[in-house]
Amino acid sequence: MIEIKVPARICFYGDHQDYLGLPVIAGTIDRFINLKAIPNSDRKYLLKLLDLKDELSISLDDDLKQVQADDYFRSVMAILKEQGFQLDQGYDIEISGNIPVNAGLSSSSALVVAWIRFLVATQGKSEEISDYQIGRWAYEAEVLFFDQPGGLMDQYTIAQKGLIYIDTQSGESTRLNADLGKLLVAESGVPKKTLEVLKNARVYAQNAVDAVKKVHPEFVLEESYLGDYEKYIDLVPEELQGYWYSTIYNYHITLEAKKELLKPTPNIQVLGDLMNRHQTILQNQIKNTPSEMIEMMDAAREMGALGTKIIGSGGGGCMVAMVTDAVEEQVKQAFLDKGAKAVYAVELTS
Repeated sequence: MIEIKVPARICFYGDHQDYLGLPVIAGTIDRFINLKAIPNSDRKYLLKLLDLKDELSISLDDDLKQVQADDYFRSVMAILKEQGFQLDQGYDIEISGNIPVNAGLSSSSALVVAWIRFLVATQGKSEEISDYQIGRWAYEAEVLFFDQPGGLMDQYTIAQKGLIYIDTQSGESTRLNADLGKLLVAESGVPKKTLEVLKNARVYAQNAVDAVKKVHPEFVLEESYLGDYEKYIDLVPEELQGYWYSTIYNYHITLEAKKELLKPTPNIQVLGDLMNRHQTILQNQIKNTPSEMIEMMDAAREMGALGTKIIGSGGGGCMVAMVTDAVEEQVKQAFLDKGAKAVYAVELTS
């Protein structure tokens, strides 16, 4: 039997930055996708998706030439076959988990990483292939294969695990102090609009940067200063100025958070303040936070949460709150009183 366990992820700083080549800070938490597989005598992968009450059969003889949109099982197989994988043993596979679907905790990327780790295990290569390579293949299978607008944060974080700062241009990661205090995840019950939000944010942010570079081709986003926002604002069309602001300021919030998290004892209050500043930009400039969720987070902060933010691309889904033991229960209740359908503590995993 092959058993695989893969965590969910939370982006703490740098949302809507990775597709611009800017860094992010994200971490994996103790919610998981579980995969169990037993060899069979068929030339098929027979998958039981227990939580979805669905079944799927994939022939090992599938030429993988006509992969339907979002069929990550086959996109992974196509990519790994190009890498020389010989997929010639069928398996009966059960997949289950406790990561909420379409809620911002990256259940789809966790599934993709789990599927890759399973196929790697079938080749006896689990010890040979790096976590970085697993993340890269996951990014190729989920984003590049289907020409989707996302970045690489989800796949790289989930594959490498822990709390990490990711240079999204090189893919290189820096391990950070995993002490963010106590974390609560609140499920809003508001459905996400992932691709719509991502596409708009990516296009508008890139257009804002391009407007500056058209006049100043020497401008390098990764070398920008906060003062560059005002310096170049008149070059950016009015309808894109919020995205110009979010690009510059979120980048520097992420850098400040990295600096704090590299300290032996990070200041949780500072990290909470940075999270709140990040959320303010997400809701006011990128406009990815529904009003119901803003009310939930406002209530959580009023009850003592140090920091709160929406998780994932936005438009709905989950929120995270940094809390102390003293206010944990009050913050949970504040989320619930404003309509959250579930609230629970999570821990960073490594």
